[in-house]
Amino acid sequence: MAKKTYTVIVVSDHNAPVKRYHIQKSFLVQLGAGALLLVGMALGATFHYFQVSQDAAENRILRDENLTMRSQLKSVRERIEHIGSTLDRVERFDQKLRAVTMLSDPQRNLAMGPTEPEPGTASPTTDTQFTQLTSTDTPNALMGRLDRLSAEATRQEQSLQELQAYFQDQRSLLASTPSIWPARGWVTSDFGQRLDPYTADRVMHQGLDIAAPHGKEVFSPSDGTVVFAGLEGGYGNVIVIDHGYGIKTRYGHLAKILVKAGDKVKRGALVAAVGNTGRSTGPHLHYEVRVNGIPQNPRKFILEE
Repeated sequence: MAKKTYTVIVVSDHNAPVKRYHIQKSFLVQLGAGALLLVGMALGATFHYFQVSQDAAENRILRDENLTMRSQLKSVRERIEHIGSTLDRVERFDQKLRAVTMLSDPQRNLAMGPTEPEPGTASPTTDTQFTQLTSTDTPNALMGRLDRLSAEATRQEQSLQELQAYFQDQRSLLASTPSIWPARGWVTSDFGQRLDPYTADRVMHQGLDIAAPHGKEVFSPSDGTVVFAGLEGGYGNVIVIDHGYGIKTRYGHLAKILVKAGDKVKRGALVAAVGNTGRSTGPHLHYEVRVNGIPQNPRKFILEE
């Protein structure tokens, strides 16, 4: 089969002869295909260029975000280390306080507060339990450490609340302990067995007799509430003060009562005057301390000389 050809006639503007060029169809097809291929490659190169440019821009953004995250992770690690160090110090201080107050002594049955960790939480076995962080910790690992720190902080808070309650109770107990002399004078009859001045029989004297001039001030030896103020048989005019914790004090033979039942009194408050009422041989104050209803030697509680 004869090959198809195309004839291109070139006519000059001058008297030169007409030129004819014969071009085969296959050549034109190849030429067109080549041109299309070049155009396609150019378009592909252009698209690839813009794609690479976009990827480069995204890479720069990701790199910046990565640097920001590294900085934030470093800050989080430092904060975790700081919190962990603080919790370690609090743990040691908590243990010292419990040792001083004997709150953890099993023989006293006063192991107040969660001295053992809750199930599923970490226990402080070393001083660096919460501070051992590395630069390779992943965000998930850091979140796990934060969860453990939160659980430990909750445990420490409960423990310190128990200690606070204990010290507040001790402060209240100290304020309620009758630790000063209720009146100034001289002790004429001590606590214990003695000869009754009226019958000469040997009987138990349940308090102290403090001789003092008639009308001498009588003070409350500690904080408390007046639960009785009035006449009581051989004790004459009597005041009874409830100091809490099972401690009550009694004041007999008073010349004058300056408080009434229900009054709140503080340590050192003026409550009465020394007298000679009731079964008494002279002006003096009969002073008793009872713990859970049992008479105690008042001298055990008095801290003053």
